[in-house]
Amino acid sequence: MDTGTLRAVVTGASSGIGAATVRQLRARGWDVVAVARRADRLAELAAQTGAVAVVADVTVDDDVARLAAVVVAGGPVHALVNVAGGALGGASVETGSVDDWRAMFEVNVLGTLRVTQALLPALRATGRGDVVVLTSTAALDTYPGGGGYVAAKHAERQIATTLRLELVGQPVRVIEIAPGMVRTEEFSLNRFGGDAARADAVYAGVDAPLTADDVADAIAWTLTRPHHVNIDQLVIRPRAQASNTLVARA
Repeated sequence: MDTGTLRAVVTGASSGIGAATVRQLRARGWDVVAVARRADRLAELAAQTGAVAVVADVTVDDDVARLAAVVVAGGPVHALVNVAGGALGGASVETGSVDDWRAMFEVNVLGTLRVTQALLPALRATGRGDVVVLTSTAALDTYPGGGGYVAAKHAERQIATTLRLELVGQPVRVIEIAPGMVRTEEFSLNRFGGDAARADAVYAGVDAPLTADDVADAIAWTLTRPHHVNIDQLVIRPRAQASNTLVARA
């Protein structure tokens, strides 16, 4: 078993929960490989935190293969935090865009699958590996206008639940983090095609939605438990949110 400095790979690291997770792990002394498509944002994050930046798109096979080669060449890897994902649109099932559904499946489901498959041998080899899958409360229940995102997150959740069964007895934990309402700078804005008014309306009147730091703190907590302790699933909501559809608003 490797006993040196712990090292993590964090996807979706250019903003939001991914960037916050990089910062939280670096503050705890981890070496971190920060992965995302946007080179300028990654470079800024690396300069701020000392993380190693790797520009890669988790939906592209060649990029993932290159990422894995870079990571393995850099030394042991103890944790993979699959944050890359997102939602597109808020249409009903009847009117939803097939292209939007396809794009959500590509990044949330197949992106997580690609990177997990690529790094699992290296995680196992350390004798104390972790696979973290950031899903959503959308992986547990549905809501009107969320069909495509809900379907993708339900599918992504099954990667975690199935992998945990398949790895039983091996030195790899599989951890699912399922946040509810989190206000980040880009999630809702991207979902609604840059419509700031529509994005802001998601959080209107809600007392203290979760922040990216709240979720990153939870991710770091699960990773820093003794390795015989597996946090199978951690659901996190703001106090103002009781379910996907019941939110207290002023």
